[in-house]
Amino acid sequence: MQFRIAAYGEVRDENGRVLLTRRKRAGREAGPWHLPGGVIDHGEPPKRAAGRLLAEHTGYDVTVGRPLEAVAVARRGVHTNAILYAADVKGGPAADFAGETAEWVEPSRAAAEPHSPFVSAALGLADDRLAGRVDKAPQETRPVPPAKAKKGRRRRGQRFGAYGVVADGDGRILLARIAEGYPGGGTWHLPGGGVDFGESPKAAVAREIYEETGQDAQVGGLLNVTSFRHRRAIGPEGYPLDWHGVRAIYSATVPDPSAAVVVEAAGGSTSESRWWDAEALDDLPLSAAVEDALQVVDLKNLAAQA
Repeated sequence: MQFRIAAYGEVRDENGRVLLTRRKRAGREAGPWHLPGGVIDHGEPPKRAAGRLLAEHTGYDVTVGRPLEAVAVARRGVHTNAILYAADVKGGPAADFAGETAEWVEPSRAAAEPHSPFVSAALGLADDRLAGRVDKAPQETRPVPPAKAKKGRRRRGQRFGAYGVVADGDGRILLARIAEGYPGGGTWHLPGGGVDFGESPKAAVAREIYEETGQDAQVGGLLNVTSFRHRRAIGPEGYPLDWHGVRAIYSATVPDPSAAVVVEAAGGSTSESRWWDAEALDDLPLSAAVEDALQVVDLKNLAAQA
């Protein structure tokens, strides 16, 4: 199994048409419609990648906005986690552009003609190629860092994770503590983790919240997407690893909260979990993911958002 991380841009004009691309093949029908975008480079922030790939595939100069959705496609042994960003055209296309054919397409036409699953996601269409699964327990092997590199080389690894800013009706936030021996050990973290093969990011959040806290959560919208790169991370065998992670952060609520308890097997990355009042956060050692969430969510006012 192979895991990839991708970024795409959803660009619409004043008439609601969508900017799509497809390949023209001599003597044959044109290929299916695609959202402009593709696989991100190692260490590249997804938003920056979306801007680069939009320009490369369409010739337009664009401004990339907020993340709209995180979706996953799993087929032929390859699982792709993709972030869809809103984007606007600033200028172009470039006069000397010689890439794929880019065209403004009516949504009804794109839906009626062959198109990629990421176009389906942008148009809000059901597509059985989009990953779903809502199992509470993992059914497939999760992505792990690559095997030890040969002497003198540093291997690269990527991971896509989905996390939840989880509140209850009283405005408390649900956090999980990272076990000692893991990166960030001892800090309080958003419940979440890696997306399994064939699993959507939203389904991963629901599963991870249950595994790490024992709570049945209702997962809401995508709040933010962040990324990080550790050029000298330590792999599972104690060797240096150039590690690139991308986090999709969702809102979530627990309508019927109970005492938090770790459900996943002993020896995992979570040592304990707990509901916290917002006032207590100032005195807690918080992970980078929680700090990221603080930038987009008013954790002091979760009661109003729950």
